[in-house]
Amino acid sequence: MKIAGLDIGTTGCKLTVFDESGSELGKSYRDYPVRRNVGGHEIDVGALMEGVHAVINDMAHEYPDIAGIGVTSFGETFVITDEDGDPLSPAMLYTDPRGKEECHELVEKLGLEKIAGITGITAHEMYGLPKIMWRKKHDPGIFEKTRHIFQMEDYVVFSLTGNAQIDYSLATRSMAFDINDLCYSGEMLDAAGLDKALFSDPVPTGTDAGLITDKAAKRTGLSNETHIVSIAQDQVAACIGAGAFDENIAVDGAGTVQCLTPVFDGKPEVKKMMPGKYVIVPYVIPGKYVTYAFTYTGGALMQWCTSNLAKKEKELGEAGSLSVNEYLEKEYACSRRALGLDPEGPSGMLTLPHFAGAATPYMDTGSKGAILGLTTDSKVSDIYRSCMEGVTYEMYLNYKNVIKAGAKPKIIHATGGGARSAVWMQMKADMLGLPVIALRTVDAGTVGSAMLTGIAIGVFKDLEEATDKMVEKIKKYEPRPEYHEKYMETFGRYEKLYDAVRGLM
Repeated sequence: MKIAGLDIGTTGCKLTVFDESGSELGKSYRDYPVRRNVGGHEIDVGALMEGVHAVINDMAHEYPDIAGIGVTSFGETFVITDEDGDPLSPAMLYTDPRGKEECHELVEKLGLEKIAGITGITAHEMYGLPKIMWRKKHDPGIFEKTRHIFQMEDYVVFSLTGNAQIDYSLATRSMAFDINDLCYSGEMLDAAGLDKALFSDPVPTGTDAGLITDKAAKRTGLSNETHIVSIAQDQVAACIGAGAFDENIAVDGAGTVQCLTPVFDGKPEVKKMMPGKYVIVPYVIPGKYVTYAFTYTGGALMQWCTSNLAKKEKELGEAGSLSVNEYLEKEYACSRRALGLDPEGPSGMLTLPHFAGAATPYMDTGSKGAILGLTTDSKVSDIYRSCMEGVTYEMYLNYKNVIKAGAKPKIIHATGGGARSAVWMQMKADMLGLPVIALRTVDAGTVGSAMLTGIAIGVFKDLEEATDKMVEKIKKYEPRPEYHEKYMETFGRYEKLYDAVRGLM
């Protein structure tokens, strides 16, 4: 009997299969197009579902005894459908600029503090509710036919089972969910002019949605005895997959987006969370919560640097059996030593990593990236190092803020592709002044999904057993006080960078 985690991302989806002992057996990935222009950012849900069916088909033919699949997805993005779940329009992505005016309308009606008290969210057009209001206002004909409003997790679950349910953590991303009573808020929906019956039923994270339908089984190649489980928003699933279940552990999601996810053993104070635009999200353990402190460009900034600036370095790295990232890290260290400089301390350059706008604590989609300190002697490896530092300075800025809000992490569990970089992991340990443990898994979201699926169908007894079998630590990076002090000297300049640059662009 096998278990699997299905992770629905913005540009692609992947399914990873595990055996009963928690060992990874295989995975499949498909990407799908995203349409972005000045007026809107959308995704074709039909293409997304083709990707979902394809990855399930790949793994179902290889592992016909898959007993359960857990579904996790990115948040905020919604799709409106008819009674049968057929989309009536493309899905509006969380980055879509539409909904700003509608967000202002909600704030004028209810006030920022009241909205945050109900939803755990500082109102922003990124979330689903203002965008749904925009769709209703501008496409009334389509909206009259609307019978369901889904986010991606519950849309996929409905498509596979016919059961419209959404876990608490993803429901929170709508800005219509009451985190106190764990249900959709009548007050928020009344203010938005929406019917609660359009939304899926909220359920605890890791709730079994039932068996796959015969129609979906034929299309995917799965047995009609396969269970589908509603997991969580991807960052919550990754937190579970990283084995973080109390306030002593925070998760560093070192992927495309850089996300620090601390756990709170009780509900944080709304007023302390609002200044940094931090959300309050119900966690898998009742009475515990998480928040997201994130930067839109984490690994994405490294990818920008290597793709656009390091073409020659990529060739040189391949000649020496190194990735371009490894090559740049080594080149930087060698050039620093040649100049008699410390290869492990601050580079002296400053990079503001807002190449796709600013996330927490600013939530400023208009902010732009900047690289300061360039000279005619600057190499690509210097810029790469500065980009790495910029993401980490932004992470430290968020870390300071969530500590003020009541987070108490004593150790960091790191997942994602960035966790494979010893240089980056040591930098984070030094800057945060906390031990960082790199985990083996890159795709913590699929691991967390498989863990909860295993519990839901009886493969694992509880979270403790699932964690013992599926969460593997690789290496611990201890903070070095002397380097922390050096980074703090530079951080004093970095935290002034946003205000200095923002007014110029």
